[in-house]
Amino acid sequence: MKKIVFLLFVIVVTLAISFKKKEILIPNEAIRIRVIANSNSLEDQKIKSDIKHELIDTLFNKIRNVDNYEVANSVIEENLLDINDIVSKYTSNYKINFSDNYFPEKEYKGVVYEEGEYPSLVITLGSGKGDNFWCVLFPPLCLIDDEKMSNNEYKFLIKDLLNKTY
Repeated sequence: MKKIVFLLFVIVVTLAISFKKKEILIPNEAIRIRVIANSNSLEDQKIKSDIKHELIDTLFNKIRNVDNYEVANSVIEENLLDINDIVSKYTSNYKINFSDNYFPEKEYKGVVYEEGEYPSLVITLGSGKGDNFWCVLFPPLCLIDDEKMSNNEYKFLIKDLLNKTY
């Protein structure tokens, strides 16, 4: 009996390690976007959401056919004035930072977004003390965030997109 329990333990640990190795990791040459709300009030969260939607739509149209990091980075830099115009329609108190910024580790639907400093567009609204939105702008993973999608479907789409881009 002890041998069977030990054998089952070894099998479970081995499977757990092999599944861990198969997780999809977003490459370092990705560009993230983050919009941090002033506060968690309904009004501030709506402003964050409105800005997020307009930014994602606008930026996606500008980088949807881009297949390399340097070009995507240049496109975003060239459109910082447009980004500023979008944000300023909703609030006058904000900061825009397009450089390396800290992101904590996050796992979403089996995809690991590791902790670290990443090239990113960060928009901080007001005091920046509210909940935030973030995703990967390049490659354009923001557009496939579907709540109805299963973890496996999401991972398949991410893997497919990353294989096309990198």
